[in-house]
Amino acid sequence: MSEISSAALVQLALDLTHSLTTKDRFDRLLNTVRNAVVCDAVVLLQVQGNYLKPLALQGLTKETLGRRFETASHPRFAQICASKTPLRFAADSELADPYDGLLLSHSGDLPVHACMGLPLLCDDKLIGILTLDSMLPNIFDEIPKQTLDIIAAMSAATLNTAILLQQLEQHSKHNQQVVAELTHEALVKDGGELIGNSEIMLKLKREIEMVAASNFSILIEGETGVGKELVARTLHRQSSRSEGPLVYVNCAALPESLIESELFGHVKGAFTGADRNRIGKFSLASGGTIFLDEIGELPLAVQSKLLRALQNQEIQVVGKDEVEYVDVRILAATNRQLKVEVEQGRFRADLYHRLSVYPIIVPPLRQRDEDISLLSGYFIELTRRKLGMSQLTLEPSAMKMLNQYDWPGNVRELEHVISRAALRARSESTAAIVRIGITHLALLLPNASQGETAANQLQDPLQQKLLAEDGGNLKQQTDDFQRQLILQTLTQQQGNWSATAKQLQMDRANLNRLAKRLGVRVSKSIVVGI
Repeated sequence: MSEISSAALVQLALDLTHSLTTKDRFDRLLNTVRNAVVCDAVVLLQVQGNYLKPLALQGLTKETLGRRFETASHPRFAQICASKTPLRFAADSELADPYDGLLLSHSGDLPVHACMGLPLLCDDKLIGILTLDSMLPNIFDEIPKQTLDIIAAMSAATLNTAILLQQLEQHSKHNQQVVAELTHEALVKDGGELIGNSEIMLKLKREIEMVAASNFSILIEGETGVGKELVARTLHRQSSRSEGPLVYVNCAALPESLIESELFGHVKGAFTGADRNRIGKFSLASGGTIFLDEIGELPLAVQSKLLRALQNQEIQVVGKDEVEYVDVRILAATNRQLKVEVEQGRFRADLYHRLSVYPIIVPPLRQRDEDISLLSGYFIELTRRKLGMSQLTLEPSAMKMLNQYDWPGNVRELEHVISRAALRARSESTAAIVRIGITHLALLLPNASQGETAANQLQDPLQQKLLAEDGGNLKQQTDDFQRQLILQTLTQQQGNWSATAKQLQMDRANLNRLAKRLGVRVSKSIVVGI
């Protein structure tokens, strides 16, 4: 193995001084590494608390970027993080490989292969790791120590530069801590991180960063399931009020008779059943932020009192004559079009204008389809940890189906679909790597996706006609799709059930049971029972 060339070092140093984006720096770093060391995959990961976040990769599936690897649950990562020097793993190491099933150059379980990890240190502090994998066992054994030291130093410098630039853009130590909090929240609460690199999501992130530092009231609009609450939490975390409380109120869930008491509090005896003093949500949020979800559901009578709180930071506790002053920032969210509600007299125009000093519109998932693979990777890793699975991956055909669907339920629907598909896939697999295939999604996505995917997969005009004519019957359409797919695969495999099950990524026993229910059997020819 030759040592890394001086020309490569000079070129990389020049790249780091140019006005390159962080992505450019990472891409050029990985290209330099692969020119120096022959490998099938190389990944740069950043340490974020107890997790490793992939920042850039070559040779692995794109959805890997959406994963957050818990160091403690991946022994190879744990050993690399604990080491001060490059670490080579034995070709026949029994430690589970976190990239099992994710290599582009190998579709099955990883056989005996070479694996190496480099801890990336800055001021003797671990900031990330670089991993290299090759399908050729022992290929890393003869790499000179100097080459590995140079690669580790280059990688650490590149990663540290990216981190420093990020910190400079945040302008203050306080905002640096907010980023750490966001990362922690992303890993302990589902959907806690704004994931997406599409242009529309980058625009949303820029808007949030721009307006978060202000005290403006913000109206967050968007369809159900797009992540409006997540945007509100992000706004609070990036604001100067981040150390204060964030109080959540679901306006749609409050009984109309108790809304005023919930928001502003009451004194003992103010009304029947008021047997003690109660502190309202606005008082609890003083010094911080109050998030009024589903604000469009508030009755008009309460809207006028909310307007007073917005205008003068004054509230009046139910049963009390004096007013109280509170220091609260208001974030509100709705899936309604409040402008239309105002025109139709169901929402106060003055309150609408006070709330929407800076409106933020959260895009639906169908407008950011290039983010689906990243979100899928994030939810797959989250589900893998929840279910205690060694590895969980998506088959390319399943990823294609997810990309073709229009997601009326948005990010929340994607999360639920992946969770249910993972359960189905696990129940049908005994392998260490559980793979979500197209059959595990067939009953989880509504008709439009299944019809489109069936047409693309089978390229069968008859099947397309059948699906189009039967669009209103989900069960029948699903049965027809599965029956046709099994029939075609059986035909291709000349009636061999084992080969058919393997091609469909199904357990043979489960395939036999499904085929029996659908009336598919093999004798001298393949027929459909009536």
